[in-house]
Amino acid sequence: MENSPTSPYRDDIVISWPELHRDTRLLCHQLLEQGPFKGIIAITRGGLIPAALVARELEIRLVDTICASSYEAADDDTAQTMRKEVKILKGVEHDGEGFLLIDDLVDTGNTARVIRKLLPKAFFATIYAKPQGREVVDLCVKEFAQDKWIYFPWDIDYQFVPPMKKHRANP
Repeated sequence: MENSPTSPYRDDIVISWPELHRDTRLLCHQLLEQGPFKGIIAITRGGLIPAALVARELEIRLVDTICASSYEAADDDTAQTMRKEVKILKGVEHDGEGFLLIDDLVDTGNTARVIRKLLPKAFFATIYAKPQGREVVDLCVKEFAQDKWIYFPWDIDYQFVPPMKKHRANP
């Protein structure tokens, strides 16, 4: 990602499918000690894939979603997005008691705080967390610095990159 002078991100971290799967399984090992859970509530969209993996590992059949929007695409077609007010597009009709709330990442914690108020009794787990949002969740597997931009496997496209030597100028 190319960072602009106004960007809060210093560099990128790319999460591969195998890494995401491994980290989700690590999360599941810890969640086994917290359950059992009645069901899972995935925070869309980022929590959908982790929730499916957790549902499989914990053999949970009841999976619901809470749909929130707190980002809008930047005008320059980059991966970075601008934060805006958190809107709940679809909620759930309970306080989360007995449920596992799943997301991929808690970043600033703005969305997580809004959802935590709606589901105060849910056990909130994310795969990854950054310092500004870490206190909102009950459990995470890995923490990253606040100034890292995280690319998830569903955000990137794998493509051929020619060897460095072909691009190197002759001395």
